[in-house]
Amino acid sequence: MTEKYELVTGDWINGSSNYGELVYGYIQAINEVHSKFRVYVVKSDNEKIIGKSIWIESRGVKKLPVLTTVNEQQLLALIDLALLTKDEQWFLELSSELASIRQKSKDRKSKIETISNENGIGNSLK
Repeated sequence: MTEKYELVTGDWINGSSNYGELVYGYIQAINEVHSKFRVYVVKSDNEKIIGKSIWIESRGVKKLPVLTTVNEQQLLALIDLALLTKDEQWFLELSSELASIRQKSKDRKSKIETISNENGIGNSLK
């Protein structure tokens, strides 16, 4: 089944629960015998299942595209999710990426200030 649907543990999905609830989350486990996925629910139209794991039939699941993290705000949201799910490794990876982005931003700002000061326009940028 996993080859047919190309879904693996950790993939982000959206779909419908067996009760018709809309869910957004990630796959925690796959039951190939019964064609079901255990999904950790991050968002849903049923607030009672948010933060819980539920089983969803494979026909009710759609794999979401992989997105690249591009800014600090997105990283902070993912760090919150890593904390919520108690995923220490993911938290450490995201924190490292956030520190790198912040350092690059700081370096760019410093470089701009240096160039501005060299050209005599430093005071006009403040």
